[in-house]
Amino acid sequence: MARVKPKRHNIRVDMTAMTDVSFLLLTFFILTAQFAKPDVETITTPSSISEKLLPDASLMTVLSTTDGKFYFTPVENGTERMQLLDKMGEKYGLKFTDKEKVAFTNVQSVGVPMNQLKGYLDLSDEDRKAYKSPTGVPMDSTNKQLIDWVQQSLNVNPDYKLAIKGDVQTKYPKVKALFEGLRDIDFLKFWLITSQEVAQ
Repeated sequence: MARVKPKRHNIRVDMTAMTDVSFLLLTFFILTAQFAKPDVETITTPSSISEKLLPDASLMTVLSTTDGKFYFTPVENGTERMQLLDKMGEKYGLKFTDKEKVAFTNVQSVGVPMNQLKGYLDLSDEDRKAYKSPTGVPMDSTNKQLIDWVQQSLNVNPDYKLAIKGDVQTKYPKVKALFEGLRDIDFLKFWLITSQEVAQ
């Protein structure tokens, strides 16, 4: 006698809850994402096939433009930025007001020599953002203010990391002077920011 097979029923899965969860996660990631701030000047980075990611925390950045100007971006921590400004003031014999210290915590990058920094910090927020430095932070064999920014940052917190973002058109002697200055203070580990190149 033939065996009677039970009738199969279609299984219905309600996807409403899954849709709600996916939109909730999407909203969370959008709201908590940190967007990269635009650079002070347009920089076209060289390409590489490296896939290493930059650390998110405690990262200071040096920007190098096509015409050889340097900008220094300190870490995001406001308290440590104030300590850095105090240390640079001590080194160069400058005293900063509380208003200038607060302005420094909001500055994206430093692109002026120390003798012009007080005037730069006294500008309004809009004027500071629109300001294009004719010289940048000095970095040559006689005036190594850029290296002083890095060294004083490390005095505030030795765990800081450094990334260098140079334009593909930057002249080699400028970059070499930066590398030699970092070598002089025994700071030998840093990241070079590049754009992604497709491996062949």
